[in-house]
Amino acid sequence: MIESAHEVPRGTTLQADVCVVGAGAAGIPLALSLSGRGLSVLLLEAGERTKDTKAQAHYQGEVADERMHSPLHRYRLRGLGGSTSLWGGRCMPYDPIDFEERAWVPHSGWPISYEGLLPWYAQANTWVEAGRFEYDARTALPSAPPMFAGFESAIVRTHGLERFSCPTDFGKRYRKRLEVAPDVRVLTGAHCTAIRLDESGANVRTLEVATLVGNRFQVSARAVVLASGGLETARLMLHSSDVAPQGVGNQHDVVGRYYQCHIAGNVGTLTVHGHVNNVRHGYETAPDGVYCRRRLQIDPVQQRRHGLMNAVARLHFPKITDPAHRSGVLSGLVLAKHLISYEYGKRLRDAHPMGSEVWARHVLNVLRDPLDTAAFLTHWVRRRTLSQRKFPSVILRNRTNRFSLEIQAEQQPLASSRVQLTEQPDALGMRKLRVDWRYCLADIESVARTLDLIAAELGRTGVGRYEYEVDRLEEDLMRYGAYGGHHIGTVRMGSHPKNSVVDADCKVHSVSNLYVAGSAVFPTSSQANPTLTIVALSLRLADRLAQRLQPRRAAAEELFA
Repeated sequence: MIESAHEVPRGTTLQADVCVVGAGAAGIPLALSLSGRGLSVLLLEAGERTKDTKAQAHYQGEVADERMHSPLHRYRLRGLGGSTSLWGGRCMPYDPIDFEERAWVPHSGWPISYEGLLPWYAQANTWVEAGRFEYDARTALPSAPPMFAGFESAIVRTHGLERFSCPTDFGKRYRKRLEVAPDVRVLTGAHCTAIRLDESGANVRTLEVATLVGNRFQVSARAVVLASGGLETARLMLHSSDVAPQGVGNQHDVVGRYYQCHIAGNVGTLTVHGHVNNVRHGYETAPDGVYCRRRLQIDPVQQRRHGLMNAVARLHFPKITDPAHRSGVLSGLVLAKHLISYEYGKRLRDAHPMGSEVWARHVLNVLRDPLDTAAFLTHWVRRRTLSQRKFPSVILRNRTNRFSLEIQAEQQPLASSRVQLTEQPDALGMRKLRVDWRYCLADIESVARTLDLIAAELGRTGVGRYEYEVDRLEEDLMRYGAYGGHHIGTVRMGSHPKNSVVDADCKVHSVSNLYVAGSAVFPTSSQANPTLTIVALSLRLADRLAQRLQPRRAAAEELFA
């Protein structure tokens, strides 16, 4: 059932076997996966509705360098479904190498393996509605031509796929299941403001919960799962300092550190030789109806050999804000940038204001290119606006065989890249966050060596020529700072409490009944968007909790039968 937290009697203590804080990509699959297993589940969601403006204001905080990181109320939403209400739907698993301890990547290594997560990855694909768990074009798209005609390389892979969700808004898609589940109770408008430990600090005694209209109550549960995102989870743990002065789980000052996003940007120019049909640069439809897209990636054997962090490159059109591309579609996007949401319009906003001459050239592009512009608008309305499974993004007809490479790369985990609390409280008394996201020169150098390998292989095979300006690489990658809403690593997973916060089962090392679900626990960021791995880990945690909690419950029921 779904209820408002306003209706909970003030000062009461609600009881549950499992309390999940946050109803997004981690919390909803976890709660519903526990349903039907003999456990009572309480799911707390701070927002009362999708895109809850009043609740959203409680995300506001400080950013150390606004050029490097978006404001904290961007890219994440309070409301049933959380940030799945605005995500783009890109899905891919992490690669097996991402889970390994790599000598050239400090603080790398997961306490679980890719193979250990694989059963839940397959389930996660169903939850995100991305079709089959098949991310190799050679088997997923068996009749489709290769990415580049005549390209064979043991160094650069071109058969890796991204699959795209609808994109699925978990709040809308799974609302009915939450409403009818007899053992899952959802409270909206329920802001968890503190974790109260017992005197020993080894167990969660209660959670403090508040609403924006002044109601306050507590929750007592056998297991508590924090599923409120990579930033908010760290904030709640650091803020809860009455028993543990440094914050819950923070005896070794790890909570909030190692904060990662992705290194991303459009770099260089790729010219593919021969006919435009020699290259597959857009989206393809798998037999199950899911949109897929290929990308370039260095083979893991070569990543080890060259000491590279993981990265992918997608074929992309030229710089959108430069009218020299002469595309009416791209110029139309630039002219309409203020009508596009922040999350997707950010990269249409150049570092410098658009002068009248540049504005006029964009207008001229639109006027000169009416047929392509009209065709694009028709396609967009039919395949994006009106379609349940939406066409993922703008793809232009290939006229020139000239592309830029859109890079999305792993960054090195840095202890100095962190989130901390300010002294300023929000309206509910929680101290606000200050984010200081950082990257290092090794991140940029790894991308450079990746691009050099790609360029060499394209040249060796005669497929094309790729060139980029080495001196501008850092500028190109950092033009928009940290990439989007990929908030990773603030409550990292590991085997040792001195350099991690949760164990292989996502349980906080120092607290027997406190768990974390979501990208906060990822030790490293990989090349991949985090959502599919978030869901997979949450499903795995649900199975772990069911195994841990049910035997005790069954014994108690037998005792009182």
